[in-house]
Order: sequence, then C-alpha cells, then structure tokens
Amino acid sequence: MPRYAYVNGRYVPHAQAQVHIEDRGYQFADGVYEVMLIHDGRLVDEEPHLDRLGYSLKELRIPWPMARPALRLVLRELIVRNGVAYGTVYLQVTRGVASRDHKFPAQATPSLVATTKRQKPTPAALAAGVAVITRPDIRWRRCDIKSVSLLPNILGKQAAAEAGAFEAWLVDDDGRVTEGSSTNAWIVTRAGRLVTRNLSTAILSGITRLSLLELVQSQGVAFEERPFSVTEAKEATEAFLTSTTSLVMPVTRIDGQAIGDGKPGALTMKLRDGYLRQLAAPPS
Repeated sequence: MPRYAYVNGRYVPHAQAQVHIEDRGYQFADGVYEVMLIHDGRLVDEEPHLDRLGYSLKELRIPWPMARPALRLVLRELIVRNGVAYGTVYLQVTRGVASRDHKFPAQATPSLVATTKRQKPTPAALAAGVAVITRPDIRWRRCDIKSVSLLPNILGKQAAAEAGAFEAWLVDDDGRVTEGSSTNAWIVTRAGRLVTRNLSTAILSGITRLSLLELVQSQGVAFEERPFSVTEAKEATEAFLTSTTSLVMPVTRIDGQAIGDGKPGALTMKLRDGYLRQLAAPPS
C-alpha cells in the first residue's frame, strides 16, 4: 500500500515529500509539532493535542496554517489514505519559507506537513519495567512550547540508549527532575502519594499526563503536583513515565538503582490498566 504525506495542501507519496531549503523550520527550528496516537483507526485525545498546538503557535506568534476543522479533516484523510489502524500521526507547523534572516519575515505563509507511522501497541515486555538514567537539563527555558528544536532531548535519549536505558530523566540546577527527554516523570512516595512535577515553563504539558491525572482524581488517588529530587525518586516505592507513545510505563531502575522491589508497583499497574481500558473504550 502506498504511503502518503501531507505537504502544504497536497497529499504526496512519502518518498517525494519535501519542503523548501529556506523553510524556517529547517534553518532555525522555527516551528512546533504534535504527535497523536492512532488507536483502532481513531485519534486519541485529538482536541487536547490541538489545544496544545494552538498554545505553542500563539507563544511563537505563528498563525494557524488552516482552520482547526480543516486540519482535523486533513489528519483523518491522511490516516485513511495510509490505512493506519494503530500508530501515530506527526504534524509540524513552521513559520514558513523566507530569505534567511533571524527576525520574523514581513510576509510568510506557515508551512504544514503531516505524516503517519504504523506502530504496534507498547510491547508487553516493556510493561515489566524500564530503566532510566538522569542527565542535566540543558534545554531552553520555554519547555512548555512544543518546539521542533529538540537537540538537548536527542542527546539525552542517545545517552540513555548507550547506557542500556529506555529514557533519560532531566534534572534542573536544584537537583530536581523536570521530565524525560520525551516523557513526563512520576513517582510514588513511601507515604503512598503519587507525585508529578507541576506545570510551568520548565516542562511540557503532556497530554497523556493530563488524561492520567483525570483518571487519578476519578479513582480518589492521593497525589501532588510538585518538583521532586533525584534522591526522592530513588527512594520512592514506585516510578513510571507517561507519553503519547509509551502510555503508562513502569520505571524499575534509576541510574542502575532498583526502585522499590525492582518490579512495577501496584499503583503503577492499576493506573496503567485503567488507562488502557479508557483507551480501548468506544468514543462517547
């Protein structure tokens, strides 16, 4: 089956998809992106993802490339054309094409590209728990914007891979975990309270994070939104991470140290199971 991409108004064969050499996304990372999960042929948390896209565009003063309803139609058509039942859709909006100059161009039309990727549900083996390492957080101070400028994240993810870990948890100058290179970080304290960092410009407002917090509140789980240190994380009874593609993933080792008894914790698995049931439920 042919694979298609959407590029500025056209559905084109994926192998032929291209943007101009002076697209500001290519030359300046002057753009934003979103990754949405496709589950059973439908987009998961579509509206929160589009809300976040709108926030990122507003913060960078980039206009929407098209009206929101039209963008929904584009994404659905791309999923149908590529026949994706399970996977992801990636969309990227840049400020557009202009002669290379740091300041905003006087006139530029935003560029929009979108692709899909088939992806099986998270392997069951990973549900047994993954390892993370900690790394200094060297990113810029507006991590709440989902910018395509991801070089520090890439370095963190590569360091994790080279250490035989799944993810790198990034640590601020005060020794507190901000988030993972592509995930949000969670722990369960010895007192049994669920903790994840509060929203600020230091972290991205993860969509899976938001969905899980709604589940947590509906189940009456005690939780706090606050920073936690690497030391507190290593002393926790449980830990896990969340993201669009990892869903709810148990963390059983941090920097080589076992968390709790070195196995996924009871609360983690309860929340993971609840999230998976919620994911599989038919849309209301």
